[in-house]
Amino acid sequence: MFRRKLAALEYHQPNSFNIAEEAQFRNMIVWLEDQKVRHYKIEDRANLRNIQSENWPTAFKQYLEELACPVNHGDKSAVMDWLLGYAVRLEYGDNVEKYRQVKAANVQKSPVPAPSSDVLGSIDPSSADFRAGVASLAQLLQIPQHDDQLMLLKAIRKLIQDKLSKEAIAESQNKKTEGVPILLQNLDAGFDTGDPAVNEAAKILRLLHIHELRDLQTKINEAIVSVQAITANPKTDQALGKVGR
Repeated sequence: MFRRKLAALEYHQPNSFNIAEEAQFRNMIVWLEDQKVRHYKIEDRANLRNIQSENWPTAFKQYLEELACPVNHGDKSAVMDWLLGYAVRLEYGDNVEKYRQVKAANVQKSPVPAPSSDVLGSIDPSSADFRAGVASLAQLLQIPQHDDQLMLLKAIRKLIQDKLSKEAIAESQNKKTEGVPILLQNLDAGFDTGDPAVNEAAKILRLLHIHELRDLQTKINEAIVSVQAITANPKTDQALGKVGR
């Protein structure tokens, strides 16, 4: 499942890599860091290179955290797929012109295929590619990770529909809070302390107090409306509200 990315990275045996073999897995991590990622300086790679050490899992977890790997660190397939994809991006960034020429040559040799009528039908929800992609998108949108990738994808879709669609963005832009500006010099504090600075502070406090009173009045009005709606309901038993004599 990693063959194409390993081949793109010019790994010497892309067909023989077996992620189930812990030694191969750890050696692959070291190879990626040494040859492609190069996150650490050479002298700082000792803990990661010591694949026989019982502390290697701890060093590897720290490595993933420093790379900001978005997938579940306990899912080896997803982690490996993300690391390979990350390495491919770095490799491409270092050799942009080279790969552009290769791509142009391939386009000239091969005819452009007709677009598929069932693009989604070719997606495997259980594949490491799919899981890593969904996890990366969730991290970008600041959505908590979930073990069920389909459930996570539904959350991503809902967020995009509710917050990032053209309609949602247009609606949020049209909602503007308008108010009448008030100049402090035109506001009467009701008293004079003799100190202009203190007078200004008093005016500000008065404005804040008025705002709090208006907010309280709004909540009182909402409560009154709610009570009126209940008492106006024909099904309400008004006898329950009578005080016994």
